[in-house]
Amino acid sequence: MTESRADQIRALLKSIETGDPEPIKVVNQAKYIQHNPQTQEGSEGLEALFKRLSLTNPHVTIVRAFEDGDFVFGHTEYDFSTRRVGFEVFRFEGKHVVEHWDNIQARQGPNASGRSMVDGPTTAEDLAYTEANRAVVSSFVDTILINRRYDAMPSFFQDNALIQHDAHLKDGVSALKNSLMTGHAPKQYSQCHRILAQGNFVLAVCEGTQAGQHSAFYELFRVQDEKIAEHWNNVERIAPKDEWKNNNGKF
Repeated sequence: MTESRADQIRALLKSIETGDPEPIKVVNQAKYIQHNPQTQEGSEGLEALFKRLSLTNPHVTIVRAFEDGDFVFGHTEYDFSTRRVGFEVFRFEGKHVVEHWDNIQARQGPNASGRSMVDGPTTAEDLAYTEANRAVVSSFVDTILINRRYDAMPSFFQDNALIQHDAHLKDGVSALKNSLMTGHAPKQYSQCHRILAQGNFVLAVCEGTQAGQHSAFYELFRVQDEKIAEHWNNVERIAPKDEWKNNNGKF
């Protein structure tokens, strides 16, 4: 039985922990484009890099992994002496990975509702509604996050209900709205670069500022009955270009 692309990515990421070179064969390293600005391209092969990392006794947990056409997107947790939560996006050409994006921040929480940054459902459902759910999130990002039409927020949720995994917020739409309007570290969303979806899970990859710093926002939503029901996210500051180790750009 052929291994799914999502399972291949699970094995690839797990090899950071194990040092096993076999899963790395899914990557076409000759064409591989790396969008993490802190990773230098061509300095060492992935086999050598992952082997070196494995010697530091890291722990890698792939919490969720989904497929959207040639893309696989995952929600991960890493412990490389400190615990971090990441989103990983891989693009396939045929049988091989040729491009990678990610967003990683320190794990925080639990939040005021007792939820962690990664807990909750992990399996995509309602696969026939993928495009409808993508459209819901696309409209939410454009209307609420980018254009800040907060009067329209009720239309995206059922009865003010929202299961919230943001480490700084509690459940409910009101907490999210207040955070977007007057939060302690105000966010300004300027552009959405990509929306990936499988079934009831939709990931939005956005750019903007937080507390005045150029930042990347990865927002994962679970959609139920055409309404946003659950939300996970992370934020990463984007270093100035003169600190980048490659020229491929964050997005």
